[in-house]
Amino acid sequence: MSANFHPLIYIIDYILGVIMWTLIGRVAMNIFQKEDSQFFFMRVFVKFTNPLIKLFKIVTPSFIIQPLVPLYVAWFFFMIRFYLMPWILGYSVMGMLSFPLESEISRQIYQFFN
Repeated sequence: MSANFHPLIYIIDYILGVIMWTLIGRVAMNIFQKEDSQFFFMRVFVKFTNPLIKLFKIVTPSFIIQPLVPLYVAWFFFMIRFYLMPWILGYSVMGMLSFPLESEISRQIYQFFN
């Protein structure tokens, strides 16, 4: 990792990143599977994301169609990771800390294929 941040910062970002990508994965999976599908991965996506969707229900507009609600909630996690975390850490440039989870994954993929 390029910057020297406290490990807790990375842990928080990784957790927020996994939540965000799980919500996005639910939307993508919902293209091919119904939400009440017995397919193992769809059940896991629904089980782990339903509490978050219920938590964000108060700020979710009613005009958003149900299959896209997890994407709307994922947007909040994106905004937290891209704008709020760097601001809390005192960076004047937004995105300074953004996405260490994705950076690490892309670095591993690059090493794997080279």
